[in-house]
Amino acid sequence: MASMMTRRRNVPRQRQPELEHDYARSPSLGYEPPETGFIRCLSHGFPTPLARWHYHDEYELHLIVASSGKAFVGDYIGYFQPGHLVLTGPRLPHNWISLDMPEGGIPERDLVIQFPHAPIEHAAEHIPELGEVLPLLERSRHGVEFFGLSDHAAEHWHDIKASHGLARLGVFCEFLGELARCTDYRLLSHAQLQSVDDNTQLDQINAIVSRITDNLSQPLSAADLAEELGMTESRFSRFFRRATGNTFTDFVNQVRINRACQLLMESDRFITHICYEVGFNNIANFNRRFLDIKGMTPSEFRRQVDTRFGLKH
Repeated sequence: MASMMTRRRNVPRQRQPELEHDYARSPSLGYEPPETGFIRCLSHGFPTPLARWHYHDEYELHLIVASSGKAFVGDYIGYFQPGHLVLTGPRLPHNWISLDMPEGGIPERDLVIQFPHAPIEHAAEHIPELGEVLPLLERSRHGVEFFGLSDHAAEHWHDIKASHGLARLGVFCEFLGELARCTDYRLLSHAQLQSVDDNTQLDQINAIVSRITDNLSQPLSAADLAEELGMTESRFSRFFRRATGNTFTDFVNQVRINRACQLLMESDRFITHICYEVGFNNIANFNRRFLDIKGMTPSEFRRQVDTRFGLKH
């Protein structure tokens, strides 16, 4: 009992991710100086002050080259090993914790590239070829894990690191283009809206998603929404699946479970209370859906989330 109380006292009460400021990016930690340009390379080992539950305004392409452990990206918890390649979008919290660290640590575990959004967005307005990467950047808001690119990723990182000026930009764009064309990937955190045919449909689907997310505890049926939009239920189901990549029921369950993950990560509320707050009408169904979507029970998810801070449990 005493050891349990000690462990609880050691768990940090601050559950929010730390914002990484530019002034904290010291070359002594592996960062390139700001004058390097808008593409910044970083390599570091483990343990390091950089391995913490944090976020920043830049995109981050993160390659693990040594060790295995747990990856935390938004509300995603999963395992990583060498070759794990993830692109995180601006302000998406993340951390990687090695669980097989040898005595003395790991001299080089992470190869990282950080870059801001504005230069690419503004350049794409005048250079149509850059438009190829914009869908990739949109997907990165949820964290994108790529498969089959780890060897190329390490080569690209070293090429970018060794280059300067316009040559560095060229190598970086080549790498970004390869990622944009990659079809073997998965999204790690939250449901992802896909493209729809026109602005009217986009407005409709955005309004529906807002209804779902703003009223999670309220019952909302596909039949009711179909009637509001003047569609048959079967037409609405096709429309919704094309726009979101999910059936209506699956999408609602994903949104509810994602909200439950947020509450489990950021509060100490009872799991039973969270179950009803996010719209499930019984704890058994909540546990079953949570396990289907997250691969673990709500209680196991809560036990694991504080590992984001690098604590041993």
